[in-house]
Amino acid sequence: MANWHELKEGAEQVLHSVSEGWQRLIDRASGALTRYLPGRNRDERDSDEQRELSRRSSGWGMLAAEVIETDRSLSVRLEAPGLEPADLDIQVIDNTLVIRGEKRVQQEKVDGRFHIMECAYGHFERAIPLPCGVDSDRAEASYRKGVLRIDLPKSSETRGRVIKVR
Repeated sequence: MANWHELKEGAEQVLHSVSEGWQRLIDRASGALTRYLPGRNRDERDSDEQRELSRRSSGWGMLAAEVIETDRSLSVRLEAPGLEPADLDIQVIDNTLVIRGEKRVQQEKVDGRFHIMECAYGHFERAIPLPCGVDSDRAEASYRKGVLRIDLPKSSETRGRVIKVR
């Protein structure tokens, strides 16, 4: 039978392992966690139920991103399903790529009720630090199948510009 000292050491190892795992998860996901605020572009024809659904569905969501660097450019991929290109506003500000948008609630059914509501809707903003200066005048963005891709040629100058999504 284990003595109290062995039980204490085992419990400490378990707690340390769980703590380390949570810290690793927080480190990896903290940049992707994005706060969704109630939408700005409300339609006055929305029913009280639609407005309540929009309010309840705002919260935290994930906008996972990748930044890939080559000799000549940076390529940023951002998972942002459920949007249209017109819903996105992209800017480079001081070596930071800022992506703003709004994900609207789209009800396919008017009757019934939600039992699980994990999708976040509303206005969001995600800032991604860039590892080097880019030429935002030559940047291009595309949005396909829920993935936003932004190609940013490298530059020694740092300037800001709005990037249109096509």
